[in-house]
Amino acid sequence: MELYTGLQRLTIRNSGLRNIQPRAFAKNPHLRYIDLSGNRLTTLSWQLFQTLRLFELRLERNLFNCSCDIRWIQLWQEKGEANLQYQELYCMNMDAAIIPLQEMNITQCDLPEISVSHVNLTVREGENAVITCNGSGSPLPDVDWTVADLHSINTHQTNLNWTNVHAINLTLVNVTSEDNGFLLTCIAENVVGMSNASVLLTVYYPPRILTLEEPVLHLEHCIAFAVHGNPAPTLHWLHNGQVLRETEIIHMEFYQQGEVSEGCLLFNKPTHYNNGNYTIVATNQLGSANQTIKGHFLEKPFPESTDSFVSIGDYEVSPTPPITVTHKPEEDTFGVSIAVGLAAFACVLLVVLFIMINKYGRRSKFGMKGPVAVISGEEDSASPLHHINHGITTPSSLDAGPDTVVIGMTRIPVIENPQYFRQGHNCHKPDTYVQHIKRRDIVLKRELGEGAFGKVFLAECYNLSPTNDKMLVAVKALKDPTLAARKDFQREAELLTNLQHEHIVKFYGVCGDGDPLIMVFEYMKHGDLNKFLRAHGPDAMILVDGQPRQAKGELGLSQMLHIASQIASGMVYLASQHFVHRDLATRNCLVGANLLVKIGDFGMSRDVYSTDYYRVGGHTMLPIRWMPPESIMYRKFTTESDVWSFGVILWEIFTYGKQPWFQLSNTEVIECITQGRVLERPRVCPKEVYDIMLGCWQREPQQRLNIKEIYKILHALGKATPIYLDILG
Repeated sequence: MELYTGLQRLTIRNSGLRNIQPRAFAKNPHLRYIDLSGNRLTTLSWQLFQTLRLFELRLERNLFNCSCDIRWIQLWQEKGEANLQYQELYCMNMDAAIIPLQEMNITQCDLPEISVSHVNLTVREGENAVITCNGSGSPLPDVDWTVADLHSINTHQTNLNWTNVHAINLTLVNVTSEDNGFLLTCIAENVVGMSNASVLLTVYYPPRILTLEEPVLHLEHCIAFAVHGNPAPTLHWLHNGQVLRETEIIHMEFYQQGEVSEGCLLFNKPTHYNNGNYTIVATNQLGSANQTIKGHFLEKPFPESTDSFVSIGDYEVSPTPPITVTHKPEEDTFGVSIAVGLAAFACVLLVVLFIMINKYGRRSKFGMKGPVAVISGEEDSASPLHHINHGITTPSSLDAGPDTVVIGMTRIPVIENPQYFRQGHNCHKPDTYVQHIKRRDIVLKRELGEGAFGKVFLAECYNLSPTNDKMLVAVKALKDPTLAARKDFQREAELLTNLQHEHIVKFYGVCGDGDPLIMVFEYMKHGDLNKFLRAHGPDAMILVDGQPRQAKGELGLSQMLHIASQIASGMVYLASQHFVHRDLATRNCLVGANLLVKIGDFGMSRDVYSTDYYRVGGHTMLPIRWMPPESIMYRKFTTESDVWSFGVILWEIFTYGKQPWFQLSNTEVIECITQGRVLERPRVCPKEVYDIMLGCWQREPQQRLNIKEIYKILHALGKATPIYLDILG
């Protein structure tokens, strides 16, 4: 049989066949139909079919021996596996009587039961641990741990045999942090079948600082860092040995990706006062780590002067440099005194005017002119809106006139909508067929992430593809098995089954036999697009032999356009299906081999990228930085609101994964968007692409670009020569 690797149907009928070895079909993973009727089979092993996804197995007119060896066939009949429930099968008992197989009664013959000493095993790095797996039943099962990819050294197993119990101890020696999140699987097998149980390994270890980079100017000065530890460490900074208090000028932004915290200490227009040594300190229950780097931004304006600086209002003003006066005759003294007095008076007057202009009359950094009225009660002079560089501009069409009224930090009412994340219309088809995948065909490898719904695992799935014996998949497991959750699960599975496109993450099917309920998706090897962009930006670093080095493979213009056009292609398809995504962002796009990008959402991003969401009412999480005004104010979501989000995706791509409005708090972002502010053009973004962004960010939904038009423009730009694209503006 090993010569026929692509075989899908096999018929061996009325041939006198007496025996089949348990590994006979090991090279035929695509078999779906097997007919062995009318032969002389007296026994048959379940191991023949354990890796096959059979639609039908025909076994009529074989006279089996009534024994424990064929008990699995009786169980398959009871469960309706492979259409065996409709077949008349018989066996001969010890008295030579022929009876229907369904009436066979063999004592002490059933599937093995399995139990493990830990459901979740938590250890500290460097410790040893012992886990026991018990396999019981009759016949007594063989028990084994599958630990092929485990890093912990000196792993060994000890067999313990008791009456009707086969126990096996797994000893982990000097557990390493690399095994955090590893699933240890124990398997028990006998002639009736196989059972398995898994243990999630959690390894606690003290913080380690992976990278700490010198300040780099990219929109803002950034000291980039990456720290990992479990539990997740708390982070704080020291400046020249003193605790650094975060302000509008200096603040930290970071996100948690598994055990790694990556981010920046951001500086908004730093001066020489911000020069010095910056130390990051990471602390958890197991210890702390720190590392120092020097930050140098500007030279002192008067290095020869030792006078201290004078603070006037919110500004620091250096005193007038000392004036060296050559001794003159007495008749010049009066004139010199008058000149010095006038100069001092002019300096004071200029400072006062400077403060007044900044407070009342100068053009704001939001691009607004003229007097400003604040309608939220008393003016908040400490509001960050007045002092930080927001990195935003207002197009000329949206420029405010001299009588512009600003609703300063106005509270916009937000109504909770529990149906926010999963709602498309006209896309549910009652006749949808959802493919069901057998639980025994899914072997979990490791945890990829966790969301409010449950967990996502990397897994191997057998018999899913007609060309591959097994393939890597992403498995989404439902945490809550309530009736309502099951209905939502079925509805989502039917909806996803109908979405079939080359730039939409492929949904393979569900596994519903037992808990937890499982959805199976294709696995995209490079993870989410946001992480991919950050890893391929100009500031990305990698560790080589324990030392940080500049990462290779910075994305170029053509690659960015290729990524954007693929997402646009997927959105064209979603719009054609009347599907409104509501949470389009780079964190919800996945990257595969050869820069293949697809739209998808496992629901993890609201946990992994929690800072991208604004919590409302204790439950709903809104991605306000990607939402248009009508979605923020009226909770209205349409294909046009997805187009707005796509404009923000373009901005993310051309800033290598920066968070939109990263300088502002959530309430400030709401105010900016509802007042017509837009993100500024990224430094490496061609004018043609920024024009697309502005077309996506039109305040009136009907005035925004159509997603088909966007795709055509991006596709054409991708074919244009770099000379044509206006990079510098």
